[in-house]
Amino acid sequence: MTKHWASSGVDLHLELAASGGRRRALEDALRRAIRDGRLPPGTRLPSTRSLAAELRLSRGTVSAAYDQLAEEGYLTTRPGAATEVAAVPAPARDTRPARPSAPASNRPSPPPPASRPGGGAAGRLVHDLRPGQPDVSAFPARAWLRATRHVLSTAPAEVFSRCDPRGRIELREALTGYLARTRGVLTTPDQIMVTTGFTQALNLLVSVIGGPVAVEEPGHDFYREVVRRTGRRVVPLPVDELGAQVDTLTGDVAAAVVTPAHQYPMGVPLHPARRRALREWAARGGVVIEDDYDGEFRYDRQPVGAFQGAAPEHVVYCGTTSDTLAPAMRLAWMALPQALLGPVTEAKLYADAHTEALGQLVLARLIETHDYDRHVRAARLRYRRRRDLLLARLGPGPDQPLPGVALPGVPAGLRTLLLLPDGGPAEADVLRECERRGIALRGASPLWSGRGPEGLLIGYAAPSARAYPHALEALAQTLGSAAGGTPRTTRPLSG
Repeated sequence: MTKHWASSGVDLHLELAASGGRRRALEDALRRAIRDGRLPPGTRLPSTRSLAAELRLSRGTVSAAYDQLAEEGYLTTRPGAATEVAAVPAPARDTRPARPSAPASNRPSPPPPASRPGGGAAGRLVHDLRPGQPDVSAFPARAWLRATRHVLSTAPAEVFSRCDPRGRIELREALTGYLARTRGVLTTPDQIMVTTGFTQALNLLVSVIGGPVAVEEPGHDFYREVVRRTGRRVVPLPVDELGAQVDTLTGDVAAAVVTPAHQYPMGVPLHPARRRALREWAARGGVVIEDDYDGEFRYDRQPVGAFQGAAPEHVVYCGTTSDTLAPAMRLAWMALPQALLGPVTEAKLYADAHTEALGQLVLARLIETHDYDRHVRAARLRYRRRRDLLLARLGPGPDQPLPGVALPGVPAGLRTLLLLPDGGPAEADVLRECERRGIALRGASPLWSGRGPEGLLIGYAAPSARAYPHALEALAQTLGSAAGGTPRTTRPLSG
């Protein structure tokens, strides 16, 4: 039976050079990942067929690269078995720090209530297109139960006691390898901290770093408010078609919260020149807080690696299971620079002592068995199909329900920003009609702290597979009927 990388094997993040030949670029990328320690000995690589499909290379090119690296001693191959990373000398650059002393942030406020329709004849939620949540009906319950049984039958009694404020070492070790392999993150188990979500991570970091904090504009309004509630001044960081305008960061800004791989909500990756400029700004004393909120979900473009890999001493990498598993899991993580490790660990200690431990062990088991990889890859295919349906129904074309709408930022992620056309209906009118019809989504205007364009933020992951086509059709009909509403005033994309 033919195996596909979407349902078996592991995720693997590789950046191939644009010049020098495809085979050589693949060999160099794999060699570099092994030398850096991102692919430790024993790591199972995808099949040649799967990796060729993922990178859009010929299978022969991948086979030749594997053979070359096997001859050099980097890989081991056996007939009928998966190709694995061989034991090689440790990389010259060892980033492992000494173990820190035990080590803190404000308790996060609950997320803002979802925009739940309250009007209309039914007065209830019918179609859930809210951003910020996955299809929880596809939660990998069997894999989670299997891992839970394993943990409960094998874990020592001490796992039910208090743990390190940074989290269980089992999960921190599993995350170190997983993040290196899939996102290019350079860290160690000592520098990983498990949190209950990005909200807690942001609270911890801002309370420790101090000083003004730059937040992307447009950006997540809830996190902007999280920063404000710590007493820190929020500095807008404008975004355009190349991502955050890094040149606007001034010397008095202590930290910058950015989404380099897939800007929220515009969807653009941070341009390479701006990545370099951001690295230079951080080297002068700033801290970059990287929110990699949906780094696992990319569709039409080569994966964009984590920015942290370019400047691990100046970047805090933040990830979460909210999109990959479910928001209710309350499992997230930070990869901290050594300079911040002690203060942030102390802040975590006094915030909540430590994150719930049993779920950490279960997630570690899912990662170790690659059940987590399999779930993410299956979800990626599922969400891509949903994205394609959304583009076909709402995107440019003769059947577009509301002529002139723009859908930026759809090569990745679980949501899209629909910008209403000039002279079209006002955002408030569209939201009112959505509420009347039982459609839950968000207006786009709160994503700007000032005056910005109007539109809708549409999540295409939350409905079940059966409910999604009906939700999409209901939204299309709503947009069509809203076209006769009150025309809005044109607003610039950035302002």
